[in-house]
Amino acid sequence: MTLNRPAALALTCAAVLLALAGCGSTGGTSTTASPTTLVVSKPTPVTADEHADRTTLKAAVGATVSVELHSTYWSAATSSAPDVVTATGAPTTTPAPSCRPGGGCGTVTTTFTAHRAGTVHLTASRSVCGEALSCAPDQRVYDVTIEVTG
Repeated sequence: MTLNRPAALALTCAAVLLALAGCGSTGGTSTTASPTTLVVSKPTPVTADEHADRTTLKAAVGATVSVELHSTYWSAATSSAPDVVTATGAPTTTPAPSCRPGGGCGTVTTTFTAHRAGTVHLTASRSVCGEALSCAPDQRVYDVTIEVTG
């Protein structure tokens, strides 16, 4: 049996309407689909301290990179490539509450944001390693390499 075009269209529409009427109608209640939520995850933050000296760490574009050095004798860390990793805000120096004067107890923290893929060195320096104690040459410079991907 061959149907003309208007009849075929009418049958198709009727079938679609019947299918839609049957969807989600059980016992007089209707269900509606909830909208899909797109979850965008933030890049994992990276924190480096003295243990990361002379090592390479990886960070994704958009990640926060913090350098936290445990002595107030350290200078704030700086970036060798500010277009790749840029300092955000001023560095913070937090003295330890029970430190004798001149002890250098506390932390110096500098926070950065990774802006684009590339490799950067975050460096800090110090000349004093304790009260009236000069640092040995291998203790004067802190250098961590950050490879930014993404």
